[in-house]
Amino acid sequence: MSASPVTLMVARRVASGRYHDFNRWLNEGRDLAADFPGYLGSGVLAPPNSDDEYQIIFRFSSSDTLTAWEHSASRNAWLQRGKGLYDAPHEHRATGLDAWFQSSSGTTPPRWKQAIAVWLAFFPISLLFNWVFGSALADWPMVPRVLVSTMMLTPVMVFLFIPLSTRLLAPWLEGKWSPLDILSRWRHEHRT
Repeated sequence: MSASPVTLMVARRVASGRYHDFNRWLNEGRDLAADFPGYLGSGVLAPPNSDDEYQIIFRFSSSDTLTAWEHSASRNAWLQRGKGLYDAPHEHRATGLDAWFQSSSGTTPPRWKQAIAVWLAFFPISLLFNWVFGSALADWPMVPRVLVSTMMLTPVMVFLFIPLSTRLLAPWLEGKWSPLDILSRWRHEHRT
């Protein structure tokens, strides 16, 4: 089993009219997971308005700790209580950066695309952080200043903005879209 962190990504489509019950049940499951050894965090990506499929992410310190949680009696009881709130889920395990970038087909984009997606998530949030807190931290020595900023930014990036970035950029990351397509279309439309 792997000693590196493992991410379990679950897609669940909410049953019609069960949105509030599903959210209550989902929060109960996240609280339950938080009590298990090796739990590193979880996150939920709500679907766009035109969809009802939630992306739920659970992160554990190793495959062993994730497996212990998955096979626990309390998790199984929680899953039983959720029957009827969602359609059959799709689950996927991943480790490392690939956890954020693996598509439903099982492929991962080139590392340079992954780097751009992470940067596109990190730059605006880092800029906002420095704009909001920069003056308060300006007189601090460099090591504590960087320590505080990374302690605050890392969880926000890992559980919210990088998953959001990869979801928004999915067509480009999967090679289904390119910025050159837009340029080509624009040039074609503006030819005289």
